[in-house]
Amino acid sequence: MRKQAVEANVYQPIKDRLEELFAAKKKPYLEITATKGLSETLKHNIPQHREIVFAFLKKRPDLFGFVERQYSRDLITVEVKERIQKLDDIYQAKLYKEVFEARYGFLITTEPIPEKMKRLCKNTGDILRSAGDSIYRFLVIGYFDKEARQFVEWFEENPFEKEHYWQ
Repeated sequence: MRKQAVEANVYQPIKDRLEELFAAKKKPYLEITATKGLSETLKHNIPQHREIVFAFLKKRPDLFGFVERQYSRDLITVEVKERIQKLDDIYQAKLYKEVFEARYGFLITTEPIPEKMKRLCKNTGDILRSAGDSIYRFLVIGYFDKEARQFVEWFEENPFEKEHYWQ
């Protein structure tokens, strides 16, 4: 089975689970954008100054959306990989988070997070962080178990258990 087909098979369960986790904190809206593109609803909720990004990107995040806040909407970018094999996998997720100025960035893998990638990220602090990031913005790596339809590991930490991400 082709790599993209394997990833596409988990988009919906990952989307569903992320929506459940976000719903405990904020009202989420997520779409599968890898195969379907962006709906008018999502386009309407992307800040106008960020729309130019689409003119330069050949790809888009696999899942894309936002959470509603009292006076604004914070963007969510999600990149899904069957497995994380190279640094470029992390930087693809980071690219989407940065160019859209997303508050919440995720790299989701359906295989365990390789120990060598964890060590690299721990020893090179800027890999998962962006210039100007505050404690309220993040890029995390999640391991999603396809059979259990659950996240079984977060790196560096589970953002849904840290209150400061939701203020």
